[in-house]
Amino acid sequence: MELVFSNPPVNAHGIEQLDELADLLGAVAREPAISVVVLRSEGKGFSAGGDMREMQALPGHEGIIGQANSGFRASLAIAECASPVIVAVHGFCIGIGVLLVGAADLVVASPDATFTLAEIDYGATAGAVQAINLMPEKRLRAAMYTSVSVEAGELQKYGTIHSMAETEDLPAAAMSVAGQIAAKPAQSVRAMKASIDGSIARRIRDHYRSEISYTYELNMLGVAAAARKRFFDET
Repeated sequence: MELVFSNPPVNAHGIEQLDELADLLGAVAREPAISVVVLRSEGKGFSAGGDMREMQALPGHEGIIGQANSGFRASLAIAECASPVIVAVHGFCIGIGVLLVGAADLVVASPDATFTLAEIDYGATAGAVQAINLMPEKRLRAAMYTSVSVEAGELQKYGTIHSMAETEDLPAAAMSVAGQIAAKPAQSVRAMKASIDGSIARRIRDHYRSEISYTYELNMLGVAAAARKRFFDET
């Protein structure tokens, strides 16, 4: 099964798109023949993060709450998908995009792929519980404190990127890995994923709500609104 995200011009993730992704992945459990899912994007980059314009346009705190809840649903749906999820990343991958990748089972990427945890610049705090699956703790702290991008080559050295291919070859590379998994009995693949998840104790469901509470606090204090205003003033 292949899911392709396309929201020109920069693939910003809106609330509706994140909810749709969560629903599609949740439906995999009802399709026992699906043994693997490939998630990728078309366009300039994999993800520009949450849709800031949508967030600003919604009244009150509806934007930030909607983004937080939908981002939680989407990343949880990837982590808890009945079948393994392979994510193919090219170009820029920012904010919620990194969290979706961190929740996946396997990652393939183009050499020019960069991963940016920019939450601190926009008054947000969540994402460590997903992103820790991509890099060691101290590296994660540096990435989240500074918002400096992490290159795909570095993540591959950590073993968190399975393989790399040029952007034009990335879909085929992802499908090749998927084909290796799909060659196994689907029931066995699903059982293996459940076994691994139980052993490594993924805790997105447990910890993301705690992380996001600091984001809500920054929004109530006005710090986040000021950060988003600076973003739009500079663009």
